[in-house]
Amino acid sequence: MTIVKIALRLLFIPVLFCAATVIADTAVIIHPSNASALDKDTVKKIFLGKTKSFPSGGTAVPINQKDGDATRAGFDQNVLGKSSSQIKAYWSKLVFTGKGTPPKEVENDAEIKALVANNPNIIGYIDATQVDDSVKVVFSF
Repeated sequence: MTIVKIALRLLFIPVLFCAATVIADTAVIIHPSNASALDKDTVKKIFLGKTKSFPSGGTAVPINQKDGDATRAGFDQNVLGKSSSQIKAYWSKLVFTGKGTPPKEVENDAEIKALVANNPNIIGYIDATQVDDSVKVVFSF
């Protein structure tokens, strides 16, 4: 192995480590009193407007991060299985035909956490490092 290859590998290892530590987990959260057990598919249906209630029967009100937020882009891709632009097109079609309204958008994790903590009907997602006892995590990614 040449000196150049060794040097490149040594330089590349810290880059991989830093990239892995920058990516934060996202937690899907609900009110602590909400007894619903939610999986990824159920969350997807709620955020796409295909179901309007939790499995336990309570009304489900999804709250999104603001458009353009990195956490939202990750949620769209990893949970909804679509890019942010595909989600915009999806909701544009439903709004135009009168068949749906997209989830309300809020500015940041703190706002979503406060809304969820104060209303058992709301479901949202935040950076996992922001989770505390005021909310319950249903899953993270």
